[in-house]
Amino acid sequence: MKIALCQLNAIVGDVEGNLRLVKEALQNTANESPDLLVFPEMFLQGYPPQDLVENAWFIEKGEWAVEQLCDLTKQYSHCGLLVGLARKNTVAHGRGLVNAAVLIYQGKVVFQQNKALLPTYDVFDELRYFDPSPEVNIVPFKGEKLGITICEDIWNPKELFDQPLYDLDPVEELAQKGATIIINCSASPFYLGKRKRCFELGNHHASKHGLPFVFVNMIGANDELIFDGSSMYFDKAGALIEALPSFVEGVRVVDTKQEKASLPKLVENSIDEIYKALVLGVRDYTRKCGFKQVVLGLSGGIDSAVVCALAVKALGAQNVLGVSMPSQFSSKGSVADAEILAKNLGIQLHTVPIKSLYDTFNTSLATLFKGCQPDVTEENIQARIRGSLLMALSNKFNALLLSTGNKSESAVGYCTLYGDMNGGLSVISDLYKTTVYELARFINNDKEYIPEAILTKAPSAELKPDQKDQDTLPDYEVLDDILKMMLEQNASTEAILNKGYDKDIVLWIADAVIKNEYKRRQAAPGLKITKKAFGLGRRFPIAAQYRR
Repeated sequence: MKIALCQLNAIVGDVEGNLRLVKEALQNTANESPDLLVFPEMFLQGYPPQDLVENAWFIEKGEWAVEQLCDLTKQYSHCGLLVGLARKNTVAHGRGLVNAAVLIYQGKVVFQQNKALLPTYDVFDELRYFDPSPEVNIVPFKGEKLGITICEDIWNPKELFDQPLYDLDPVEELAQKGATIIINCSASPFYLGKRKRCFELGNHHASKHGLPFVFVNMIGANDELIFDGSSMYFDKAGALIEALPSFVEGVRVVDTKQEKASLPKLVENSIDEIYKALVLGVRDYTRKCGFKQVVLGLSGGIDSAVVCALAVKALGAQNVLGVSMPSQFSSKGSVADAEILAKNLGIQLHTVPIKSLYDTFNTSLATLFKGCQPDVTEENIQARIRGSLLMALSNKFNALLLSTGNKSESAVGYCTLYGDMNGGLSVISDLYKTTVYELARFINNDKEYIPEAILTKAPSAELKPDQKDQDTLPDYEVLDDILKMMLEQNASTEAILNKGYDKDIVLWIADAVIKNEYKRRQAAPGLKITKKAFGLGRRFPIAAQYRR
């Protein structure tokens, strides 16, 4: 069977636009005469639709799209379409909706498979919306027996998981029922190591059951989630025969009857994946939210430099506006570094000094603050002045404000609410500070876009004389190691102390993470890169008293 893997970029809610992508795929593959075009999970309505599915009009729009595709397949009578959407459930109990994949052929829906395994961990909350399918079945199609699965349905083989989440293994059940090909329509978000994990799953299912395995994954970014695509086709021996590129759209026709040599072993480069993921995340978030331009503050520091370089790659230099906002505490070197960065990247840079505004604030507050010594309050006033100026430019020029805070600082609250946290998208909020430096070096591989001085000087917020981050924070290598254990491994303070870390540092970090939950709850959406990002997938109480 000739199957077209349609790794395309759907927009949540844009049913008409997603429908156009299906039509274009049909047209563009017509010369290859595929028997079946396979699209990602919930492709017609986009993923994740969240509470949109609770609106009747949204479900009806999906049904309208199915009708359109039924008419379209009358023109392409040789070819079937396997496409996903949310549909009404016909049973008398439950939520009343299903996450479905429908097989459309010669003018009608000839089969529907509903998702059997509904994830409720990390960023997923599908039991909030859908009813799980109580069974999976095969469907005869063009001489084959298709076993159709949806995303999570392949993530439960007992051989690969110490504690499977579900009783059912849909792939094994389909194989036992006589499937001759397994197909997975997926919308599986990216995180570091995900591509390797998907390869392991595809290889396992194909080799265990002796069946060709087709994996078609979503591409693009929707809000916090980035979908890398990385669609694959495995032969019945589990050899990888086709692999679509990551982070770009693509359509490729595979022939399950044709024997081909397997591809070389997949080689992963974490920092390259981070770079491509964030570029895609910035590009899609900007355009899908209706913006053409972005604005950001350039402090002369590493974080804003990396975000600026990513934005230029994603949107073009002509669509990136940088703003330098020096105060009396800003070093000449930092101002110069921001200017060199802007020149290297080819962006506009405007300079708006804030000393007079800062003096006005202090004068206005002098009576109220009488008898109080200057402290972090005065530092935060500077950050909030900058945040207000950036938001004004965002409003005036309809440009999306990019927030430049990293994961290390937001974890412990080394950031200013309504100041440097302002923004519509927090680009590197899931990157630890040490990874930010690694990414900066990667960006400079071919050319020095980010001035070397930015990479080598001690990081500083420059909100008071001679300030350095390490005056307040532990060394970033130590901070990041401890944060990874706390945030990604759920390690207790006792477990971390047993690894030999300083007790005072560990306890300070643990308390800071808890204390600053309220800040992160108000932060801009951030692009997810690790398995546990601040955002949808991490839910902790704010008004609580506990120690890890």
